[in-house]
Amino acid sequence: MQKAVFLDRDGVINKELGDYVCRFEDFEILPHNYDALNELQKRGYLILVATNQGGLAKGWYTEATLNKMHDHLSADYLKHGITISGFYYCPHHPNFTGECDCRKPKPGMLLKGIKDHNLDAAASYFIGDKFTDVEAAEAAGITGIKIDIDQPIGEVLHLIK
Repeated sequence: MQKAVFLDRDGVINKELGDYVCRFEDFEILPHNYDALNELQKRGYLILVATNQGGLAKGWYTEATLNKMHDHLSADYLKHGITISGFYYCPHHPNFTGECDCRKPKPGMLLKGIKDHNLDAAASYFIGDKFTDVEAAEAAGITGIKIDIDQPIGEVLHLIK
């Protein structure tokens, strides 16, 4: 079985703007994570992204814009030797679409990633900047690591075996 590190997006691998990143022009990748993500890959971890994107349900941006951001992130990371093995996002918002099984703190995105990549949940991690990220991780049987907004991932590498 594989092991993985899931990453929340806004505030973890791209700059937090306070709410949703709605425009491609505002999507700013945090370069201080390149070395840490390369190190995780060297340790045998797949890199996956799991992100709530309720702005889609609110109509604040489109899936085409979201995909453009993710394509840009993938290309930028590839230039630095990092492969993102999958993007998982929840397009729902409870005030607009009702409840779902994928919006964190529910574990749906993580469970899908575990299934898609045949992951050993107990050997995997989820790094996020909100307590809901840690709750989702625990509900999926993954170790959750909470960081501060825009904190370098390298500062928590010692927590990942």
